[in-house]
Amino acid sequence: MLAQPYHLYIERTNVAKNMARYYSLEISTTLFGDTCLTRRWGRIGFGGQTMAHHFEDERDAVRLFLALTRQKRAKGYRPCPLRSRALF
Repeated sequence: MLAQPYHLYIERTNVAKNMARYYSLEISTTLFGDTCLTRRWGRIGFGGQTMAHHFEDERDAVRLFLALTRQKRAKGYRPCPLRSRALF
């Protein structure tokens, strides 16, 4: 069981370079009780890629979560404001 939820969604956009990327991190518990850090990334509006890292200890997952967050912030990724979406 996780001590607290961990979820992060950040974006990096640059109109001049036609860049619109997203990066998502989430720590969850698997059905077998292991801790899983799931990474998703790609171009905004597309499916992108997914990678899962499995850990026996939540602390190791949190360390990787924070390290990846620091790396992405250094590259210019920032949290995006919530966008209102119309339901059809």
